[in-house]
Amino acid sequence: MLKKTSEYQDSLALQKDEGTLQDKLISIHEVITATFSFVDRISVAVYEQETDLLKIFMASCYGETPLNHHEVMLNDLPLLMSVMNKGKASVIDDVDIFSKDNNIHILQMAELRYVASYVMPVYKNAEFFGFIIFNSGQPNVFEENALHQMDLFGHMISLMVMNELTVAYAGNKKLTDSHVMDLETGSYIDRMSRYAQLIAGQLAEQYSLADDYIKHIGLFSPLHDIGKGEIPDSILQKKGKLTVQEFELVKTHASKGRDMVDQLLNNFSRDSFRHASILRNIAQYHHEFMNGSGYPHGLKGDEIPLEARIVAVADIFDALTSERSYRKAWSNDVAFAMLKDMAGGQLDEDCVTGLISNVESIENIQETHSENHLG
Repeated sequence: MLKKTSEYQDSLALQKDEGTLQDKLISIHEVITATFSFVDRISVAVYEQETDLLKIFMASCYGETPLNHHEVMLNDLPLLMSVMNKGKASVIDDVDIFSKDNNIHILQMAELRYVASYVMPVYKNAEFFGFIIFNSGQPNVFEENALHQMDLFGHMISLMVMNELTVAYAGNKKLTDSHVMDLETGSYIDRMSRYAQLIAGQLAEQYSLADDYIKHIGLFSPLHDIGKGEIPDSILQKKGKLTVQEFELVKTHASKGRDMVDQLLNNFSRDSFRHASILRNIAQYHHEFMNGSGYPHGLKGDEIPLEARIVAVADIFDALTSERSYRKAWSNDVAFAMLKDMAGGQLDEDCVTGLISNVESIENIQETHSENHLG
């Protein structure tokens, strides 16, 4: 939570690599409020064109931290649609005029008494990326003398966020293009990413998860089995039951995955690859079980990083509900029953609940990213 302060901080210091992206946003907010104390909240909303979802990526605000992890269909927000289409920043000076829509986002904004906003659309390579939004509880404060500074800081924030996500996406692509693994299909990647983000989003309040943490779990979750690139295809594609020796070799993919991630991150420049620990933990620990019966280290309970517990549930659910050469896909209800049986023993109970309590979202993911057997 951001504390009110009038202490000035050198904005050039924000270009240093220390601190998380959230830390940098808070620092920028403090610099802004040293001169423009009416700026109560700064948020970054990232747009997902495929689903038309506008998602709060991160925010800095005084007092409560509202609308974290919030997402809304951009098409349901005609005002923001207009800002996007015009491609120009806009001042909004009375949120109440939009409350007629009864849109949950607008109603929450009104309830939080943000009555003025400055909205900057962000584009990357001519493609809409999202918005930087400055909110205030005071009306008519975004005047010309303030807007120039808002623009400067808004562009700084957008560059930070785009750089962060570009590095993550590029690293993700570098890993998947390294010819050391087979990620099956694009549909599988999309489902894994969205299941993992869905679970993380449900746990956000309970575990105080930041939005960028949730985003990176989505980015990295499909890479959990990267270590299988070191296992012979003759074993991975074997139709019959594996021997004890073969299964022991398969189990080494978790540790091999961690080693491969470290090697590739070193080549990519680990210092510029934030949240690398999330990727390493997912690769190494996604087969650890809550009761200590998993591998490679037999970790128990909270010894297993949360991101690995999340990915374990997402991975097992997708495996159960996807068609395999040796069986048909299970129905969601049957898969849910299996996950419930595993909850508390092998799987994290909170993660299981986070998934199966969102049936409608799961069905939307499955419908949007169904398997295309034509490739």
